[in-house]
Amino acid sequence: MKDVFRRLVSDFLSTIVFLVIYLSTDNVILATAVAILGAIGQVAWSRYKGQTLSYMTWASLGLVIVLGSLTLLTHDPRFVLAKPAIGHVAIGVIMLKRGWMLRYMPPIVSETIPEYVTAAGYAWSALMFVLAAGTVAVAMTGDMKLWAFYISVVLVGTKLAAFGIQYVAFRLIVGSRMRAAARA
Repeated sequence: MKDVFRRLVSDFLSTIVFLVIYLSTDNVILATAVAILGAIGQVAWSRYKGQTLSYMTWASLGLVIVLGSLTLLTHDPRFVLAKPAIGHVAIGVIMLKRGWMLRYMPPIVSETIPEYVTAAGYAWSALMFVLAAGTVAVAMTGDMKLWAFYISVVLVGTKLAAFGIQYVAFRLIVGSRMRAAARA
């Protein structure tokens, strides 16, 4: 679990840096410039340590540089604010693969209710697309405080709520199927 959180922080470091600097200085240009330099520094440090970088790391760096540069050139923060939406769309597309979620389920779930797990995988994909659209909508307002709230509370809270609902639903359905099988 610690490794998962470390990877998440690493993947979102430029966004976190941007958010912290912007909220403490109220300066979009400074926050964007530091986020770009931070992303470049993070990749350089990883390369220096001999780590192989994933496609997602390179893609994230490219997005930070391109969208950050557009923000710096136009003095319009909406470019950098839309970056999380691109990640959500990419993940949503990946989640369209039938049965992707089955490998993450305990055997009792994947063997007892595979059709529900597959349906839940598509529901997660749809959720990613909806969250991406919300991110773009909030980014287009240009309201940094609303965007900060959306990405830190709404995005995270929605995913946690969806996970909780799925967990409870799967437990109830698996329990019901097992009781029915025991009676038969």
